Amino acid sequence: MFPKATLWLLLLTLAQNLGLIPQINATVPAIIVFGDSSVDSGNNNWVSTTLKSNFEPYGRDFYGKKPTGRFCNGRIPTDIISEAFGLKTSIPAFLDPAYNITEFATGVCFASAGTGYDNVTSSVLSVIPLWKEVEYYKNYQQQLRSYLGDEKAQEVISESLYVISIGTNDFLENYYTLPVRSSQYTVEAYQDFLVTIAKDFVTELYQLGARKLSLGGLPPMGCLPLERTTNLLLGGGCNEGYNNVANNFNGKLNDLVQELNKELKGARVVFSNPYNILLEIIKKPSSFGFESAAVACCATGLFEMSYLCNQNNPFTCSDANKFIFWDSFHPTEKTNSIASTHLLQTSLAKFLNDE
Repeated sequence: MFPKATLWLLLLTLAQNLGLIPQINATVPAIIVFGDSSVDSGNNNWVSTTLKSNFEPYGRDFYGKKPTGRFCNGRIPTDIISEAFGLKTSIPAFLDPAYNITEFATGVCFASAGTGYDNVTSSVLSVIPLWKEVEYYKNYQQQLRSYLGDEKAQEVISESLYVISIGTNDFLENYYTLPVRSSQYTVEAYQDFLVTIAKDFVTELYQLGARKLSLGGLPPMGCLPLERTTNLLLGGGCNEGYNNVANNFNGKLNDLVQELNKELKGARVVFSNPYNILLEIIKKPSSFGFESAAVACCATGLFEMSYLCNQNNPFTCSDANKFIFWDSFHPTEKTNSIASTHLLQTSLAKFLNDE
């Protein structure tokens, strides 16, 4: 007969091989995601909001050609990052009832399209505010402890990579659209207000056990097709004023990351800045195999997103790989892949290599 300890090890190995117990990677056992539509894998499907994308042609290049609620023709950056770390090829949304803690143990998304650092931003389209994403994360921690036990759950919590991508909506959907914040703050003061929220948010995640964190920057938001369309009176070029605001805000976030690394003992926080690589793609599309930078693939590509980008629109392109943008606000999977690969080779490389 086998000694009890040997039998237990054999049963444990068998359970892992059968997928009954998740294999936990020692470097990064899970990718945990917070943010907006740039990384929302479908949470808005389960929220009473008009900002959804769980219908065709969204997802037409995703696995099974299935619209999942991702604002893309295929995968979003966090899916690509997860695969690069040897984890799952797509990260499920926490609110999706099709998934449970067995899938969430190696990757989970709390992001909500349309949200921002500022609670006013999330109220515009009635989406999940950032503080609520944290509440969902606390619930996830409880589920994880019940599933893995306290010790193993704590290992996952402390060793996971926390990916944060948020902020564009605070400017385009809130500050430059509504009178509330623009009447209270200059744009620079509003940036400082958001940075304070970002600091409190990262600090709270740290207090909850997070140690490896990637704080994302803003894209060149003045070059989004929607903003170029709005800028038609000036020739339809990028809104350089918006780009400058994004670039300046990124500088403040970068300074914040340096500050957090000094203040949060044992934390490794990196600034993942997509601005330069995306601007390079937009300025030199042919160098990356793209044919169009000014308009998006879906519908006319000038202003449509969400329900205006639907399967009944006859103008949607046949090959999204030729376009930088999928809809007027969001990149195609090909663009996401290029930008994610850049981040994996730069800011995220220290986690891949476990430095």
